[in-house]
Amino acid sequence: MQRRHFLQATAAMTLAAAGIARAQGAWPQKPIRLVVPFPPGGGTDTTSRLVAEKLTLTHWTLVVDNKPGAGGNIGLDTVAKSAPDGYTIGMGQAANLAINPALYPKMPFDPLKDFTPVAGVAEQPVVLVVRQDSPLRTLADFVKAARARNGDMGIAQAGNGTVGHLAGEMLARRAGVRVLQVPYKGAGPAMTDLLGGQVDAYFGNTVSVMPQLSAGKIRALAVTSAKRLPSLPAVPTVAEQGFAGFEATTWLGLVGPAGLPANVTERLGAATIKVLARPDVQQKLAQEGSVPTPQTAAQFGAHIRAEHAKWGALIREAQIRLT
Repeated sequence: MQRRHFLQATAAMTLAAAGIARAQGAWPQKPIRLVVPFPPGGGTDTTSRLVAEKLTLTHWTLVVDNKPGAGGNIGLDTVAKSAPDGYTIGMGQAANLAINPALYPKMPFDPLKDFTPVAGVAEQPVVLVVRQDSPLRTLADFVKAARARNGDMGIAQAGNGTVGHLAGEMLARRAGVRVLQVPYKGAGPAMTDLLGGQVDAYFGNTVSVMPQLSAGKIRALAVTSAKRLPSLPAVPTVAEQGFAGFEATTWLGLVGPAGLPANVTERLGAATIKVLARPDVQQKLAQEGSVPTPQTAAQFGAHIRAEHAKWGALIREAQIRLT
């Protein structure tokens, strides 16, 4: 009798394990939601849609869901609070995973505990741009005008806590001038107001400014990368123009909620890295001024922790606060 019960229990456990394995192996059985924490038209949205498109063509169906606001916090909070079943992932970036925790007095999530890193995607410097008809033609012109206007020069940025916001604050402090930071809910609205004359300049990532630069509607004064961009070879860096060591770049990477199953994380990460190796994807990213950064889950997790520490220390030392 005991032997029969033992065999029955063992068989039940084997069947249950097999069922779990089949369920995991069958993932996904429905479309995967990719939450983009900024509105359509911006740099994060453009890169996210490129990745989603290629993953849909080669692997699974991904549906982009834009949830902007609070420097990306609203969208990423949606991911953090989602079920860890592999059907909701998000495009995290420097702003919401590394910068915001030091800027906001209270965060809706813990960037180091509430997410599962999946894969690094791309890196983008920030570009200071003005309208084509602006009298400002160099960074020196910008600094001179900002000093003369003493806090009245409006700089658009894609949201509080973005790298564009922080780059603007860093430049103002380094130059000893005051500027008016004008936050938007994403790069699209910021660019619209720049073109409309509501603001004087825009510190935006390369993806969000390249289309208008190519169309000749705006002019680039400086890039925040350590070296000039191959896609903008004539545009000098901020460091070249009198601010040695100045560097500020944003980065993007896929994250899921904490507790995302290892097999789902591995499959999503491997597929993303494979997509980033495609020549057409690399060409598209280069055209947008982005550099692909294919990182495994472990590598991307280490990068998040390092950037979280770096930006947090800088913000505290510079005493940068949201106003």
